[in-house]
Amino acid sequence: MAILAISPIDGRYASKTAKLQDYFSEKALIRYRIFVELEYFKALANSGISQLSVTSDDITLLDKILVDFSDKDAERVKEIEQTTNHDVKAVEYFIKEKIEGTAIDSFKEFIHFGLTSQDINNTAFPLMIKEALTEVIIPDIKKVVKQIEARAIEYKGIAMLAKTHGQPASPTTLGKEFHVFVERLERQLSELAACTHRAKFGGATGNLNAHKITFPDIDWVTFANAFVNSIGLEREQTTTQIAHYDEFASIFHVCQRINTILIDFCRDIWTYISMEYFKQRVVANEVGSSAMPHKVNPIDFENAEGNLGLANAILDHLASKLPISRLQRDLTDSTVLRNVGVPFGHMVISLASISKGMSKLLLNQAKLNEDLDQNWAVVAEAIQNILRREGFDKPYEALKALTRGSNTIDKQSIHTFIESINVSDNIKAELKVITPFNYVGYY
Repeated sequence: MAILAISPIDGRYASKTAKLQDYFSEKALIRYRIFVELEYFKALANSGISQLSVTSDDITLLDKILVDFSDKDAERVKEIEQTTNHDVKAVEYFIKEKIEGTAIDSFKEFIHFGLTSQDINNTAFPLMIKEALTEVIIPDIKKVVKQIEARAIEYKGIAMLAKTHGQPASPTTLGKEFHVFVERLERQLSELAACTHRAKFGGATGNLNAHKITFPDIDWVTFANAFVNSIGLEREQTTTQIAHYDEFASIFHVCQRINTILIDFCRDIWTYISMEYFKQRVVANEVGSSAMPHKVNPIDFENAEGNLGLANAILDHLASKLPISRLQRDLTDSTVLRNVGVPFGHMVISLASISKGMSKLLLNQAKLNEDLDQNWAVVAEAIQNILRREGFDKPYEALKALTRGSNTIDKQSIHTFIESINVSDNIKAELKVITPFNYVGYY
């Protein structure tokens, strides 16, 4: 029951994260392990081992184990694990149960032949992550990017007072400020797409010892490479008992950067809302505050920021811990790796919140215009640069004396200054055209 869940990922936010259950739940992990074991057995059957001969009907029977895999089957694996106290061995015994009494019963000892549990785990987990990214995480990120991009297009040319160091600065456009995040996120999505998904598959200590000693006439390195490639991964060539996890670290680091960009976005939107550049669409029956009836809080962006921070904290630990193991193997990677779905759960929650928050934004252009009109001092940069072009003596200093520390810079004071300087009437006319509303550059 969601209400009894310890983690809000499977409790309060279960409806948002349910789509990750096919990749990161205990049942999903068991199913991925079974997939690797079965595909490996089928590959062995084609390797030239004379003692292993299976038919197309036998392959159909094997495939059926995965096709029909149910909650009851997952529970059976967990029951076996209660006896073995070993999760991967439980999967092996489950498959042997399934083929008991069938035409391939006599070949059951080739299930898990020559392997260690990490050959299964370090193949299952990369598949889980690869498919979760492809089917869920990346599409969710792209959905948010498209929403931001749509706003960038909608707000193109809408002048806005920039704030550098929190102070009024040269005007920008709202559309460009949105597009900044589109460009940043698209770059990181490209980086994520370029990440490789690699598996460790080489026996107890990575040397394929058991394979070579048992069937020395088979080129097991070529076999292992081909097998891993056949299921959509690349094989690490020289390993200990476990994967290097360096590729995992690369993936997690890119995800961290994406999350950091989204945190930056959430904070900017939160600030724009606090500045009243955006109102928020009121949702009937929603309550903003238990005490203040008028409140419509930017809770979606706050929720997203919090979950993105949690995701990054866990991704950081995964990326820094997993590539480190004592000698040929210790068990710290195993317990840590079981949490790999947690940061992705927080990402899914945050992306859904950003998407919801974006749908509620209402532009308050009157407030943008008001701030621009109250900050004519920002055209000082434009004026002093045109004066530089004209050879005017110390234009920066002249504009600094006019604007710095003054609370009364408006259109009139700017135009009075323009009239007072020794330039041609044409230049004065050119300067008077400049306003906080049109001094926005190319965007």
